[in-house]
Amino acid sequence: MPRANTQDLLQLSWQGILSDYVTALAWTPNGTLLAACSACGEVVLFDARTGTPTILQQEQGQSVDVLSISCDGKFLAAAGQSGTVKIWQIAGKSPDLLTQLEQARVWVDRLQWNPRHPELAFSVGRYVQVWDARTQTVITTLNLETSSVLDLAWHPQGEQLSVSGNQSVKTWHRQDWDDDPIVYKIGGASVTIAWSPNGTYLASGNNDRTLLVWEQGNPYPWQMQGFPGKVRQLAWSTPITKAGAPILASISAEGIVSWTKDADPSIGWNAQVLNQHRGRVTAIGFQPKSLLLASTAEDGQICLWNKAKQIAQILQGLCKGFSNLSWNFQGTTLATGGQQGEVVIWKQQTRGKGFS
Repeated sequence: MPRANTQDLLQLSWQGILSDYVTALAWTPNGTLLAACSACGEVVLFDARTGTPTILQQEQGQSVDVLSISCDGKFLAAAGQSGTVKIWQIAGKSPDLLTQLEQARVWVDRLQWNPRHPELAFSVGRYVQVWDARTQTVITTLNLETSSVLDLAWHPQGEQLSVSGNQSVKTWHRQDWDDDPIVYKIGGASVTIAWSPNGTYLASGNNDRTLLVWEQGNPYPWQMQGFPGKVRQLAWSTPITKAGAPILASISAEGIVSWTKDADPSIGWNAQVLNQHRGRVTAIGFQPKSLLLASTAEDGQICLWNKAKQIAQILQGLCKGFSNLSWNFQGTTLATGGQQGEVVIWKQQTRGKGFS
């Protein structure tokens, strides 16, 4: 793998610790707070500057798997093995538990706030419910019908909600939840979906080792195949390339592939394999407003990829294995979670090429 002119783009800021595997991380929009949760049920808020923790939930013996913070930074939602969706009000000096939405005998492993409105979507078996923070009520229940919900994603404008499962991806419009959804049929199960930040493309990573990309309004997708396993995670860049599309990165097994749209429509998307990790890749994410891609893996490495092509920096030595990552919205700080409970924060040191 070629290397860019390597430089210290990020440097260690502080470290925290949870009692078990870090399952999810989430930032407040202003970057002042970082939420983290663990496989033993902890939910903790960290001061992003000092690393001082505020414990919202102690160990429960059941994992908390998903976190999401509302677009206004007022609410933190968490859910997991217990089936209970907990929502805290975190805007004041001391966080308060606002409500608990009980879902009997259902593992809630998908949850996401609307990027424009205080509305929370979460999975409940074959259904997705949307809870409105203004009225503190569930305003709709969407039926996927064909299978359990495997993933969900709001459109960046907040007016559509896409839900994936076995053999289909369905998209509902927020203005009329009762309208029939737009249905995209697929051959296998869609295990992960992601809208591009510009709202033009919807990508689906599938268990049949394929990746599908739809352009908004076009029912016929591009199909990428030949992956070593199911496509487990996706990440889009915010900036677009000369071809007018953002870069898409995908994870499958130990590999990362970045996809750049070709200027020739008949070619579709060009693949670039990113080889550096020697263990299962656990997370990827583009720095906001940049083409710098970060990746973590079970090998204990954090890799920064310039333009999602070349190694710009490798960070290692602090964890035996990393479980996930999350950039703050400003793109100045990267949070990483470890398999043994480590929460490690890295801050931008210089404004080099990778941060353009």
